Amino acid sequence: MGEIVVVRNGSGPEVLLVHGGAGPRTTWGALAPLAERWTLAYVHRRGYPPSPPPQERQDFAVDALDLAPLLTGRPHVVAHSYGVLGTLIAAAAAPGSVRSLTLIEPPLNHLVPEDAEVARLERLGDTVLAHGMDTPPAQLREFLRLAGAPIGDGPLPEEVVAGVRRAHGGRPTSEARPQLDVIRDAGVPVLVVSGDHAATFERICDALAAALCGERSVHPGAGHFVAAAPGFAERLETFLRKNTFRR
Repeated sequence: MGEIVVVRNGSGPEVLLVHGGAGPRTTWGALAPLAERWTLAYVHRRGYPPSPPPQERQDFAVDALDLAPLLTGRPHVVAHSYGVLGTLIAAAAAPGSVRSLTLIEPPLNHLVPEDAEVARLERLGDTVLAHGMDTPPAQLREFLRLAGAPIGDGPLPEEVVAGVRRAHGGRPTSEARPQLDVIRDAGVPVLVVSGDHAATFERICDALAAALCGERSVHPGAGHFVAAAPGFAERLETFLRKNTFRR
């Protein structure tokens, strides 16, 4: 497999930005001013140009392999949605190689067992991955709204359709079981963030923060794309500064 592309901008300690289903520009655009004080390293996951396409499918285990060599410089890592899964697997394999983790609304539904709404969210996400544009329209639109896609009542925008097709056949998030205890026991500083737009994500993020003994922050106003929400960039920078010089 060819290597993935990482585009760096700015100066200062490195912050590795790992996107989920949407690309880096959509996910991280609001953080651009931080490049005045930090090196923002924008990861392009497989299937997101200029990185090569995946050999078989979107797969968080392959993401973890791609991320592993990017951790040698001990960056801060900020990850969103599906991108959190590969990030956690890579971090658990070498917890000393990350300075801190900021985790935004990951699909770690198994952390909230016996919750009917979370279980439904998991089924919905797995259905869209399995069937793509052939997902029943009502279910597809419900999932896309939860995922922050810019849709209305009319035809789906071309970029949204392209995103669904890119994710089609991807590895189901329900199979992800990162070793959270390894990260917790290593004392990695963790910030878990949500956008207060869906109760299911709030409960998942609460459970993740508890499992990792991490800090918890909520920033409404941008739906699933929490990095664009008011106050997020300031909260992130406070967290990064606090953990930049730790051993």
